[in-house]
Amino acid sequence: MKSADSHPARPRIGYGYDVHPLVAGRRLVLGGVEIPHDLGLDGHSDADVLVHAIADALLGAAALGDIGQHFPNTDARYRGISSLLLLKEVALLLARSGFEVGNVDATVILERPRIMPHAGAMRANIAGALDISPEAVSVKATTGEGLGFTGRGEGAAAHAVALLFPRATNEY
Repeated sequence: MKSADSHPARPRIGYGYDVHPLVAGRRLVLGGVEIPHDLGLDGHSDADVLVHAIADALLGAAALGDIGQHFPNTDARYRGISSLLLLKEVALLLARSGFEVGNVDATVILERPRIMPHAGAMRANIAGALDISPEAVSVKATTGEGLGFTGRGEGAAAHAVALLFPRATNEY
């Protein structure tokens, strides 16, 4: 059986998932967009579940670990940091490892507020951080239909998949 490394020209797929609780006194940031709401996501950084799930999908596709390994919540440098800055770092890691992003597709699960009016700005922010076209970024939303922690309005979650292609050279 050959390893994945023996086929460097093959595309790679990764999956990411993140969840954070909703709490008072925090901003609600999704896809780098601050959305007016009485609750925000709690976490060490800005707790942007959408960007975190995308970062994990990208890192997973490249077999580079996960966001917690690269940006641990025990490191004060990342307290309150914009997750888009972390995503830019992930993009640099991918480039140094010889990959380019094909596309990302993500879904946010959040009972309220409605986020689709902000999806275009989220797509643009994510694309900018990854240096790809907004057409290569899909952001969708759904509710928990009143079920589970998302349905009860206790938190938000996001799922993401990403496709990576090997670059022609690894010279950076």
